[in-house]
Amino acid sequence: MADRSLLILPGDGIGPEVMAEVRRVIDWFATHRGIGFDVSEDLVGGAAYDLHGKPLSDETMASAQEADAVLLGAVGGPKYDKLDFSVKPERGLLRLRKEMDLFANLRPAQCFEALADASSLKREVIAGLDIMIVRELTSGVYFGEPRGVTTGNDGQRVGVNTQRYTEAEIDRVVRAAFELARKRGGKLCSMEKANVMESGVLWREIATEVHADYPDVELSHMYADAGAMQLVRWPKQFDVIVTDNLFGDILSDIAAMLTGSLGMLPSASLGAPQANGRPKALYEPVHGSAPDIAGQGVANPIACILSFAMALRYSFDLGAEADQIEAAVQSVLADGLRTGDLMTVGGGRKVGTVEMGDAILKALAA
Repeated sequence: MADRSLLILPGDGIGPEVMAEVRRVIDWFATHRGIGFDVSEDLVGGAAYDLHGKPLSDETMASAQEADAVLLGAVGGPKYDKLDFSVKPERGLLRLRKEMDLFANLRPAQCFEALADASSLKREVIAGLDIMIVRELTSGVYFGEPRGVTTGNDGQRVGVNTQRYTEAEIDRVVRAAFELARKRGGKLCSMEKANVMESGVLWREIATEVHADYPDVELSHMYADAGAMQLVRWPKQFDVIVTDNLFGDILSDIAAMLTGSLGMLPSASLGAPQANGRPKALYEPVHGSAPDIAGQGVANPIACILSFAMALRYSFDLGAEADQIEAAVQSVLADGLRTGDLMTVGGGRKVGTVEMGDAILKALAA
């Protein structure tokens, strides 16, 4: 038994296909570097609903609470569109985030040199991009009460969601962002809508107060809509961005597409440290389940593999090994290998999911 435990939840759509390539990378490190993991696998999303009648079983939730890190593929698909909201595949992912208290979602947006022409922005705007968006993940409008659809006295339906943040919830995610900025470029931009939302006023106040503990980090504030504009105007002005759940959802997807393909981007969702010092953690690619290409062997596994690299870095203090995976991806892309989602980038040789995995494993061994 290794002193590192991983729970793998492949999920739906292309999730099992891309996760299979991650399993190969995990096995490679065990065989060639002596870095082993105690790996277990279970169901989430539609796959869990098909077996259990709910998108995450209590037993799987308990396993996730005990694991050092959870690796998730993707959830959802048109098969489940007509299910009641309470049992849709996405509710399984939300339950993991909420019950594991994964309050800090890390979404890097890095432009690999070989893909600098993949973005809709000009090369000089995007080349060399390396930013991190820290999104608060367990509160805000996605979880606030009251919520729901009701019928008013006039007979009209009314949809309600509540934006709510406590001082403690803001404080902890802002501190996580300051810690990241301290280890990166030393710049943190906090984004909210303090001009029209009281939760934004509190957010700005708390970020300013926490800054006193991080005088070595430059703090700036920006309204979230202005931040969206600046992300497509000159994204390299940013280093680390911290924002709430709703704005983080939107801004991180904008940042993701700056790099040319969602199939390239990993993410980490981190919580408080456990008894062994490792944070509660879930790692997943930014892309969805892509049911239109599921089962065809053409999905891009890079985002899922890079999510494992983030697990090495943030859960297991294996930064050198994470760097090795990222360098292998860079090498493969520089050699011109492209999955279908990347084929708009100056040609290249089109490969499938397994072929891309083969190439990354070969680059790891080089």
